[in-house]
Amino acid sequence: MPLKDPPDGTAPAPRPLSARSVVLSVLLGAHPPELPVKDLLRLVEPFGVGGSTLRAALSRMVAAGDLRRTDAVYGLSDRLLARQRRQDEALHPLTRTWDGDWEMLVITATGRDPAARADLRSRLGELRLAELREGVWLRPANLERSLPTELHRVALTYRGRPDEPAARLVDRLWPLPAWARTADTLLTRAAEAGTPATRLGAYAAVVRHLLTDPVLPPGLLPPDWPGERLRGAYAEYQRELAGSVGLPGAG
Repeated sequence: MPLKDPPDGTAPAPRPLSARSVVLSVLLGAHPPELPVKDLLRLVEPFGVGGSTLRAALSRMVAAGDLRRTDAVYGLSDRLLARQRRQDEALHPLTRTWDGDWEMLVITATGRDPAARADLRSRLGELRLAELREGVWLRPANLERSLPTELHRVALTYRGRPDEPAARLVDRLWPLPAWARTADTLLTRAAEAGTPATRLGAYAAVVRHLLTDPVLPPGLLPPDWPGERLRGAYAEYQRELAGSVGLPGAG
């Protein structure tokens, strides 16, 4: 997946959290991801979200398809449940010992409109594939996951070993030093955040960054790769959040 960090590897400054952001951060970290409105009121209060602001945000989120409501219980919509699954996978990726093989996906479908092409590129990035050239995506075959069935209608998939040395190919596909510098910056910001709202914002940025971790075999990563430290810091924050505000199933 092409990483979106600035060229110098610095992390963007945290954005102020809206009521929507707070609600989504709380529900994305809850298992199951649904809460009565009375519990949401209690959970969002430490983050500076008042009752009237919360209720207005919940109404807008239901209308926008972010949430579903059953009586006084709000839960993530199917679209955001899929996002929670991706987030959980980013925090706990399933890997296997790498045997040197790479997986490759070649787009064969033609005539797709720009929106469909952009959606496909986004989905392939979420699968931690990187684009070697237009229509050719690949990565080391070290992930315990299957490609979605619908992808086979638009692409052919292969496994093999490129002639190019793996380390050199990784350098072409992923800007790993920039990713690591951004991760270190985020770890520092999270450690220095002093209020519930700034901590939530800092760790929301951590999750977004983890979603772009290519999860490569250890032998292809630079020394002192910060991926596991970033995951460990977020897991600790989830436990802290669960203890401080009673978030169900965090971590």
